Amino acid sequence: MAKNSTMEINEKTPLLLIAGPMFMELFLNILLNNIDTMMLSHYSENAVGSVGNANQVMFLMIILFNIIATATSVVVAQYLGAKQYDKMNMIYSLALVVNLVVGIVLSATLVAGKGVLMNLLNVSPEMKPNAMLYINIVGGGLFLQACYNVMLQILRCNGFTKIGMYVSIIINLINIAGNYLFLYGPLKFLDLGVAGVAISTVAARTVALTVALTYFYKKKIGRISLKLLNPFPGKLLAKMVRIGLPSAGENVCYNMYQMVLLSFINSMGNDAVNARVFCNSLISFAMVFSNSCAMATQIITGHLVGAGKEDAAYKRVFSTLKVSLPITIGLATVNWLLCPYTLHIFTDNAKIIEIASLIMFVDIFIEIGRCLNMTFVSSLKAAGDYIFPLLAGVFCMWGLGATVGYTCGVWLAIGVGGVYMGTATDECIRGLITMSRWRSRKWTGKAIVKD
Repeated sequence: MAKNSTMEINEKTPLLLIAGPMFMELFLNILLNNIDTMMLSHYSENAVGSVGNANQVMFLMIILFNIIATATSVVVAQYLGAKQYDKMNMIYSLALVVNLVVGIVLSATLVAGKGVLMNLLNVSPEMKPNAMLYINIVGGGLFLQACYNVMLQILRCNGFTKIGMYVSIIINLINIAGNYLFLYGPLKFLDLGVAGVAISTVAARTVALTVALTYFYKKKIGRISLKLLNPFPGKLLAKMVRIGLPSAGENVCYNMYQMVLLSFINSMGNDAVNARVFCNSLISFAMVFSNSCAMATQIITGHLVGAGKEDAAYKRVFSTLKVSLPITIGLATVNWLLCPYTLHIFTDNAKIIEIASLIMFVDIFIEIGRCLNMTFVSSLKAAGDYIFPLLAGVFCMWGLGATVGYTCGVWLAIGVGGVYMGTATDECIRGLITMSRWRSRKWTGKAIVKD
């Protein structure tokens, strides 16, 4: 691999140079999800809930794909920081091939077990058929997302963060065009509905993977070949699994925790389910800035730790927080103040808007905790301290989030807003715990690469 095929990332790299393109990428992805939700809501409110339930299940599979994708981001960033370029092509090849195989297996498992999962989530009879149909199409093609996740991490860690933004623009256009064709346009006569939306999603993911691979070779970042895996680098794979498994375990735990909360909400009726979906669409705008800053900081931290500059990494994380936390709080507050108007984009149902208004207020506190979490957890993982975030997550999600959510939402009958109060408790306490871990510097000396 040629040394000049990557962008130099060090303690002087401006945060926005890395975070800016990722912010646009995330923003465009959120826009895509909101357009999907808006188009579906005008087609059928029950279709919105169906897709929301299906996506909750598929998020679990995507998290499993990220075992290797997360490890790839940590290993690639640290090796590049240490300027050990000779092993990169093997890492790229191993990550992509393994995630492709895992993706195919998990896609088939999801399609086969969708009925059981829908029953576990207490999905209503009105929503279940469309939810299962959506899983058949989008879930069957999830291996495309598995491969794209790996390629995106490789490109980001090499400094090519803008490609994700470009891909987001492309898939937005494909999804909007596809949704229009199937729901309201020339192909409306086929009456595909949710199936049409699913087809658009799979088409967009196919194009995304193709563009990422093409860009990888065009920029001569490296090469991917099965020959590089002979003899098979089992030790390297084991190392990557050890890195990615705790991180994925944390995310799996979070997704299962969200599925439990969703089962609480499903028992409250279809209006409650739809309020959750609409609110999550608006909430995603409040978290996009802090998320992009956290992702950029993870890349920079990985490079600094790989280069042996742990003091610089320590200071850089707090610098990020000083920027991201105030802006996140401001965005969440504006989101709450505007929600009586913005919710009308999706629905005119007065009961849904009433439920959603409380959710949006509680989300201000959720975003404070989530900003702390994303910043410090990402940095701990980049430094090689990937066990502690898992332990903190298990304790706070189940010991605080689920119990407080059930108590407030179900037992005290506050409703969906009460369930979100549990999430706020979890995020805030966990954020303080992970911040304390970073301040303690117990993550030092855990680097994957020894210079």
